[in-house]
Amino acid sequence: MKRGRVAILALVVAAATPPAQDAFAQQVKRQYRVGVVHAAFAPNHPAVEGLKAGLKELGLEEGRDVTFDIRFTEGKTEAMSPAAEALVKAGVDLIFTAGEPATRAAMASTQKIPVVFTVVGDPVAEGVVAEISRPGGNVTGVSSLHTELVPKRIEILKALAPNLRRVWVIYHASDLSTRVAVHKAQEAASLLKLEVVVRPVRTPEELAGALKALRPGDGLLVPNSPVLDIPGQMAELSTRAPSVFAAAFWVRHGVLVSYGSDYFAEGRQAARLVAKLLRGARPQDLPVEGSNTIELAINVKTARVLGLAIPQTLLLRANHLIE
Repeated sequence: MKRGRVAILALVVAAATPPAQDAFAQQVKRQYRVGVVHAAFAPNHPAVEGLKAGLKELGLEEGRDVTFDIRFTEGKTEAMSPAAEALVKAGVDLIFTAGEPATRAAMASTQKIPVVFTVVGDPVAEGVVAEISRPGGNVTGVSSLHTELVPKRIEILKALAPNLRRVWVIYHASDLSTRVAVHKAQEAASLLKLEVVVRPVRTPEELAGALKALRPGDGLLVPNSPVLDIPGQMAELSTRAPSVFAAAFWVRHGVLVSYGSDYFAEGRQAARLVAKLLRGARPQDLPVEGSNTIELAINVKTARVLGLAIPQTLLLRANHLIE
């Protein structure tokens, strides 16, 4: 009888327990909000698509576990800060960026919300982080190793175009990564007996003037920043001057060659950092990672139009040969 009374009493107490208290026994699944800022001309930047794929692999599926608020500025640097500030006001849990201008805008907009960057060529030179191993603050991410890969880009361009005499580095004056990369370019060019012509520009008119100065025997080392649509403007000259880009995306659109990080893979790699931060990790505890996917892509048709023979060594090394 006593046992029966105890059992009945337990059932009564359980029934009287308020639902709010019972919630402690169950972990309610939360939907995270990720803000995105980049300077591309459409919302589906490859790094963003890679991020979504990577998060899904980690169990965070779009629409169920995470939603994205994407702001893209079509190459307009002046639109970066308002875009980042709008995400902060919207109360996102994390800001994901692609490119230096977007990353700096996100950093200026908040010191509390975690920021994860991609497509930043040299995060230390850009002032994004103090050190690779100890980022500090609320920022970490994946570096596209732009500065480190510059010597190899020039070497590949010279191998494809043996008659090359000058390499032009035309970039926006605010692009600190390329400014640092210039020194690497000059060191590599001197070994290959090439001249490096450096032209920082600030306006479309200055850019147009620099591009008009190209002569036969000149090549282009193209920055990865979309400000002023410099890569796009240089891509228009793909059959006039041999050029080396940082991403295979451009080779698929007709430029000669690229050597660098795959933006989709970079976003996918960054997904691990994003997932850790959403689940409570601190940015300052997560070292900046270097891109783990570096690819060589060559456009065979463009090489033919430029009258260039692709060396067998490059044919064997290429990850993508595009006709």
